[in-house]
Amino acid sequence: MEIGRDGGEDGNREALLAKDEQGEDGGSYIWVVVISTLVAVSGSYVFGSAVGYSSPAELGIMNDLGLSLAQYSLFGSILTIGAMIGAIMSGHIADFIGRRGSWQAMGISDIFCLAGWLAIFFSKAAWLLNLGRLSVGYGIGLLSYVVPVYIAEITPKNLRGGFTTVNQLMICCGVSLTFLLGTVVRWRILALIGIIPCLVQLLGLFFIPESPRWLAKMGKQNEFESALRILRGKDADISHEVDEIRDYMETIQSLQEARILDLFQRKYAHSVIVGVGLMVLQQFGGVNGIAFYASAIFVSAGFSSGSIGTIAMAAVQIPMTTLGVLLMDKSGRRPLLMVSAAGTCLGCFLVGVSFVLKVRDHEWLKALIPSVALVGVLDPSH
Repeated sequence: MEIGRDGGEDGNREALLAKDEQGEDGGSYIWVVVISTLVAVSGSYVFGSAVGYSSPAELGIMNDLGLSLAQYSLFGSILTIGAMIGAIMSGHIADFIGRRGSWQAMGISDIFCLAGWLAIFFSKAAWLLNLGRLSVGYGIGLLSYVVPVYIAEITPKNLRGGFTTVNQLMICCGVSLTFLLGTVVRWRILALIGIIPCLVQLLGLFFIPESPRWLAKMGKQNEFESALRILRGKDADISHEVDEIRDYMETIQSLQEARILDLFQRKYAHSVIVGVGLMVLQQFGGVNGIAFYASAIFVSAGFSSGSIGTIAMAAVQIPMTTLGVLLMDKSGRRPLLMVSAAGTCLGCFLVGVSFVLKVRDHEWLKALIPSVALVGVLDPSH
């Protein structure tokens, strides 16, 4: 906690969290940031559980409700439509009403997710099932923006990279644990379990501070400094960070209101292509498609059931994402992106090859199909 900023030409260092009178560092106050982050990433777990739900629930829902493959495919994919709508609206909602609070951005997201999971649990027909899935999608679309922004705005600079990656870690935990639970419980119970992290976050929001940067942006100076002091500790010197946030907000407010067309200026071309390109290519790589229908993919590849493959996915995802969290601030973002992209490419290629081999008549080639598909899906860097 004593890794701070350069104090000036004399080489003194300013501790990020001050020492108390007993000589101990301000580590006790970092727990406020940790608890606030845990409450926020409960929403990330909701995101992961929603993504991972359709794979283990597929057979049960199709049998119980008599859905065709096309009808179930609509159920699986309608989540992304709701998430797209929620993501488009999330920035405006978060800026208008704040990141935190029982009826603010994360709270609204939880309400939509709760309603969606309950609709899935009580559904007797496809229309209610789809409506519930759409509602969950809208909720996680809001969370996909609000959670990482809130974490980034409450954490100290030297911890920001590691803390923000916890968002992705919890998404993977949600996916993996939903895969595991789906092998032992029926789809209605699995939907009911999805309610638990929503309630955890909804209740936890009453006990965590609002984002200091949002409060500063809204001109709430007293609340802004109070929230920052809660996050940094009563004995910490927050004057430098207060000035930094104020200067930043004044700079932002002095700029002309940005328009979408401004992004297409030549000077922004490289940044826009890199930023948007990374997001687009990540989604177009087909990762979500594999997650949504992992069980069906493994059965099609020749496994007797999808349980073995989904359990293996759960066993690989969490440790690999944890490794990414630990390496984020040490190895840098670009090397991790390059390794991840290469692994994703290799994994998708192997999955494709496994199904090409399936149409061949050679028995020894067909024997390789399950193994090749499993390695492709479980590619660690994927």
